[in-house]
Amino acid sequence: MSDASTLIIRNHAIVADDWIVLRPEKGAAPESVVVPEGKVIVPLGVWQAQKETLQSRPSLGVWLASDERPEELKGDIDRLGVIAVDFPKFSDGRGYSIAFNLRARLGYKGELRAIGDVLRDQLFYLSRVGFDAFAPRPDRSIENALKGLSDFSVKYQTSWDEKNPLFRRVNRAGESA
Repeated sequence: MSDASTLIIRNHAIVADDWIVLRPEKGAAPESVVVPEGKVIVPLGVWQAQKETLQSRPSLGVWLASDERPEELKGDIDRLGVIAVDFPKFSDGRGYSIAFNLRARLGYKGELRAIGDVLRDQLFYLSRVGFDAFAPRPDRSIENALKGLSDFSVKYQTSWDEKNPLFRRVNRAGESA
């Protein structure tokens, strides 16, 4: 589990994390994992195995491993306060697709958090696909990581956060608006 006094980046600000990320022991049966009280983000397998009990809790989130499908949460996303996507290593980019699909295809509007091996170099790009909260690696400066959200001032391509490419947003000399 993560420490409740951990700092995260949420909506471009450093804030105290009021959620606990539950990481069960390897090999633990999802149906037997004890979910503590309070704001807890549980693995998808625990959610699926204990959904009948957990769905009545007011503050619950689910985290997806990079090899899990966001469609597994279809029908449940409106009741989840947080959906987190785990990056097992910096070079694993599957979480970008998971986030984009949660926002664009499944219509998730709640907090979407990147957890795991999350570094400054990724934050700008993670925000482009829909992440609005980040739990950077604890061995790195969170203040430095926050700066990663403003590494670039102009976005050329379309994405979750910008529907028009740059060439459609810029007026050139001789063109009418």
